[in-house]
Amino acid sequence: MANPVFDESSANREASRGYAWWFSGDTFEKAAAEERRGHKHTFRQHMTAHPGRLTIIYFMTLVVLSATALMLPQSTPRGETTTFSTAMFTAVSALSTCGISIVNSTTHWTTFGQAVLLVSVQMGGLGVMTFASMIALAVNHHMKATQRLLTASELGTTKLSEIKGVLTVVVTTTFVIEIITFLALFPGLWSVNEGDMGKTAWEALFFAVMSYNNAGFTPDGAGLHVNNWAVGMPIMMSAFCGTLGFPVLLNLMRCARKHVPPRRWSLHTKVTLTMTFLIVAASLAWFLAVEWGNPFLFKDADVETRLRHAMVAAVMPRSSGFDLSWMPQVSEATKVFMSAVMFIGGGSTSTAGGIRVTTFAVILLVCRASFTGHKDINAFRRRIHTNVAMTAVSITTTCLMLVLAASMALMLIADASFTNALFDACSAFGLGGYTVGVAREDNPAALAILAITMIVGRLGPMTIAYSISRPRALEAVRYPTEPLVVG
Repeated sequence: MANPVFDESSANREASRGYAWWFSGDTFEKAAAEERRGHKHTFRQHMTAHPGRLTIIYFMTLVVLSATALMLPQSTPRGETTTFSTAMFTAVSALSTCGISIVNSTTHWTTFGQAVLLVSVQMGGLGVMTFASMIALAVNHHMKATQRLLTASELGTTKLSEIKGVLTVVVTTTFVIEIITFLALFPGLWSVNEGDMGKTAWEALFFAVMSYNNAGFTPDGAGLHVNNWAVGMPIMMSAFCGTLGFPVLLNLMRCARKHVPPRRWSLHTKVTLTMTFLIVAASLAWFLAVEWGNPFLFKDADVETRLRHAMVAAVMPRSSGFDLSWMPQVSEATKVFMSAVMFIGGGSTSTAGGIRVTTFAVILLVCRASFTGHKDINAFRRRIHTNVAMTAVSITTTCLMLVLAASMALMLIADASFTNALFDACSAFGLGGYTVGVAREDNPAALAILAITMIVGRLGPMTIAYSISRPRALEAVRYPTEPLVVG
């Protein structure tokens, strides 16, 4: 096997923990032999045989449907209209779970329009690959090895036989967390809305979906209700869970059920939680140190209020995008810092974007191994495979080039400063949901650049990782090595 991460052959029986019977080493050879037979494939078989192609078609179909629905007269109040560029950008922003809004979500959209946003965010949050895999399951009643590998990469499982069950658990977990968030939000919103049952129920549902899926759309002008902890805390906690990713949530639930101590958690869970808390702690310290005297962020606030606002500012910018009122007023240094945080993003296979915290952690571990003269890349007494390191370096390099290219294009088209262009580009790629004014309704070209960046941010890391890690034939020729001076 060219990729030992997914190797469940008999030689890897102990590591696969009993799943070696399902996936033998000649599966890909058999699949390749079937493809070489030359028999005709139906359109259905052709599409399900190429999961990446199926995913892109699925995503773009949803974009067209969502944009069309947003342009309907029912989506806007009487006298309001929605341009094609606005509808298309908003649809991409919702389906990618980015949440950048270029119109006022409260006044521009009716309840029907907000419902379109809610459904779009939900479909995007559950994962493009999750739904694409479900389509393949429904059509073929089983998945080919290539489909299983791509889904395993998206869902973060290395046991290929678990994927069908994991898909079910992913959907169940999503709805359970959203229901819990809905119930937790109801009392606080009931008080805010002064007993209006209908408005409270709608806002609780809207915030529950948006917070877990890390999309920054809001159903009212109050936004996050940052001054009301009964509303702000459930939203922040749900958003935090959404950034961890399904593999971490599943591992934590299984370990809690079996009373497994933290030292026996999976390496992925340990790395994700460690990097997440480090980034949140660094963000909290940054906002308290750099923005302590910012009147827009901490206007007439005591120490307790400043700490609460700083906590929201530390958690939300990674991917959620709630409470936009103070964002354009932060310092230039804070904009650059937030750009870096959004570029890193959340956990792998989460509703957040970016290169993901595990990718960033592997990059740091590679640097540590290189600077200390070690050949192995180790973390928590475990060795990280070289293929994982190569994938992390490739993803980071490619995505950094994308963000820089998008930033320079925005500087030319929108006449924005480098700081503002970089901020909006990182927000679009990392699905942060914030904007400092570069994304404007009157500049369709800038919206198109940001929309493309959001699409790549939603699909890019997974697609790049698959293109690097997909099974290949063993290399028949290995060339001799020769020193190369770097650094």
